[in-house]
Amino acid sequence: MPPVILVTGGARSGKSSHAEARTRALPGAPVYIATARASDDEMRARIARHIADRGAGWDTVEEPFDLVGALDRTDGRGPRLVDCLTLWLSNLMLDGRDWEPQAAALTDALTRQASPVVLVSNEVGMGIVPDNALARDFRDAQGWLNQRVAQVADQVEFVVSGLPLRVK
Repeated sequence: MPPVILVTGGARSGKSSHAEARTRALPGAPVYIATARASDDEMRARIARHIADRGAGWDTVEEPFDLVGALDRTDGRGPRLVDCLTLWLSNLMLDGRDWEPQAAALTDALTRQASPVVLVSNEVGMGIVPDNALARDFRDAQGWLNQRVAQVADQVEFVVSGLPLRVK
């Protein structure tokens, strides 16, 4: 079975760059599954910086909601990098969608992929308790989503200060 690799860490920890390098090291032409939505100028600038940083050679699929469909449609084309689960989850929650069945479908899909998948996610529960219900719900959901993905992943890496630490 091809590997499923979860790369997690805090904001600006170097997790995306590390995940890109892991994906490029796998055989085949890499596919970048982007979950971000360009909802404002600042986010458009972030997306443009990510595109420039990763350089040429990536086939990009933009999918803010149907991550399972994107994985299934791109399976067999080469290693896939999903960047990131945190934005995917926030898209679902802000759109009023029930994230739990989506997470179950994702973990099921990960177990049947024929091509490798590298997933990026944030560890958001390592700081203070948020002061509002939506932020607390998101923090909790992100932690549960990361746990579910980590259970089916072959490898889990935590990136801190640009340094990857193998967890699983």
